[in-house]
Amino acid sequence: MTVNGAAGNKAGDPGKTKRVVIVGGGTAGWMTASYLMAAFGERIDVTVVESAQISTIGVGEATFSDIRHFFEYLRLAESDWMPACNATYKLAVRFENWREPGHYFYHPFEKMGSVDGFPLSDWWLRNPTTSRFDKDCFVMASVIDAQRSPRYLDGTLLDQGFVEREHDETTPRSTIAEYQGAQIPYAYHFEAHLLAKFLTGYATQRGVRHILDNVVDVALDEHGWISHVRTAEHGDLEGDLFVDCTGFRGLLLNKALGEPFVSYQDTLPNNSAVALQVPLDMDREPLRPCTTATAQNAGWIWTIPLISRIGTGYVYSSDYITPDEAERTLREFVGPAAADVPANHIRMRIGRSRRSWVNNCVAVGLASGFVEPLESTGIFFIHHAIEQIVKYFPSGRGDDVQRELYNRSVANVMDGVREFLCLHYVGAKRSDTQYWKDTKTRTIPDALAERIEIWKHKVPDSETIFPHYHGLPPYSYNCVLLGTGAITPRYSPALDMADERAALAEFQRIRVKAEKLVQELPTQNEYFAHMRANA
Repeated sequence: MTVNGAAGNKAGDPGKTKRVVIVGGGTAGWMTASYLMAAFGERIDVTVVESAQISTIGVGEATFSDIRHFFEYLRLAESDWMPACNATYKLAVRFENWREPGHYFYHPFEKMGSVDGFPLSDWWLRNPTTSRFDKDCFVMASVIDAQRSPRYLDGTLLDQGFVEREHDETTPRSTIAEYQGAQIPYAYHFEAHLLAKFLTGYATQRGVRHILDNVVDVALDEHGWISHVRTAEHGDLEGDLFVDCTGFRGLLLNKALGEPFVSYQDTLPNNSAVALQVPLDMDREPLRPCTTATAQNAGWIWTIPLISRIGTGYVYSSDYITPDEAERTLREFVGPAAADVPANHIRMRIGRSRRSWVNNCVAVGLASGFVEPLESTGIFFIHHAIEQIVKYFPSGRGDDVQRELYNRSVANVMDGVREFLCLHYVGAKRSDTQYWKDTKTRTIPDALAERIEIWKHKVPDSETIFPHYHGLPPYSYNCVLLGTGAITPRYSPALDMADERAALAEFQRIRVKAEKLVQELPTQNEYFAHMRANA
């Protein structure tokens, strides 16, 4: 049978975009459905059709701090969804062994301060207080080392210059676009399949039609637009806008519409991963409040602490190691706890679709693009794309300008993140295996090569990083350059003539504040035990 959009019929305007069909569930599909309902409510009709046989890949368990805007937009408090998703806080990415064995540094969710118009990284290069730039320039480094929560037991957020707003049904909701200058002091870790399950309930309670079925055909009209998708058991599903959330398959955008894929493989060679879900006893094992990326001979291993388990996996290039070797390395890294845990091998498609929105089809998630999970950008790409869909939601077929603006925004975000990730590898001082030696000679984007030459003479700032919004501010580039160690920026010559007393006082203020927070804040284990007991 054919399923028609009820909202489209009620609106009485067949030229308007009213019926949205999302093909594919998982994190991308249900985040999209939930956000569209929060934005438009009953004014549109949303259907999600997903296969019961296709499971969530499960590597997208760490996020950017901007994800907070997503939950605020849905008017969900942390206590509403975090316990259901075994979620924990993420205050930074911790990079281990990228410079040399035993060395680590943090890329925290904390804006870097400045003194007299110069960033603290500049002052630190001029006169390093200690060997730890991250600990000298950021409060969060000490908080994470002590495994503290960013919230007190009563729910109060640590003071980091980010003001939380009280929300009710009449309060304007926040988005990434509105708050690009604000730094939320933490992100989240969560189990992707549990978030998808939670959002399924959220969306269906608000009117989203949920169909468990396999899509067996995608039908195009005479103009090359999708007229309907055919399912095995529910017949044809018609719509005005189709959202491709079918993962790396790209069933609608790439296969049915033939939109080409732009590979990043020449600059980002990691194309495979093997993942484990390792049990964790929160009563006995500490929850480190960060994602850890530990460099290995042919890539790196992620470690993500959740309430009930550790999510871990080896991201690698198949040019340097086999899947069996990667799995063996990962199991040795985890130790005895991994002995009976099944492994999930994943082949990753690195790059982006040339356009993510073609005719009446827009891809969200892996069908749109992916650039390996080093900085936890997968969920961020989904969130950003959904916000842009709402921003450029079409009135009908004639909105070519809206689609072009959307495609430009999505491409800029992915291309910018590509540059940022490339910097991690070319900037890594490690060179003990062929994989790491090749990171120094591999092709990188021309614009990044030009920027690196500039950064050898001055620290990155807003005028010298990737010029379009991509989620990474200048301080992020400072963290990677100073942490990885192969490229050392020079401090500004002006600082040789400047009075450094104010800068030294700022470094001292950071030390005092960090010590105070470490003494006052509960551990993550204490905080989440308290939250879950009161959920």
